Amino acid sequence: MMVWYFVKLLILLPLVGGMAFGALWLWRKYQPGMIGAQGDRSLKLLEALPMGAFGKLAVVEFEGKKILLSVTRGRIEKIAEGDAVRVR
Repeated sequence: MMVWYFVKLLILLPLVGGMAFGALWLWRKYQPGMIGAQGDRSLKLLEALPMGAFGKLAVVEFEGKKILLSVTRGRIEKIAEGDAVRVR
């Protein structure tokens, strides 16, 4: 009886841990794509790319301009700016 408990524990514990790890990995990988419909906002997040453990590169559109930003935990810096080109 007690042996069956340990067999289930040895099978289910890694399974649940793996599912939790996989869910966190998917959430982190696809988080920038979950922005949703931004409609007619004046500021739009076009793309975000993780860079290392704490930083991201982000492209935002504001007043017809695309702005490349470096985003870390304590700082946001503008790296480059260009005209937004609409692709139909």
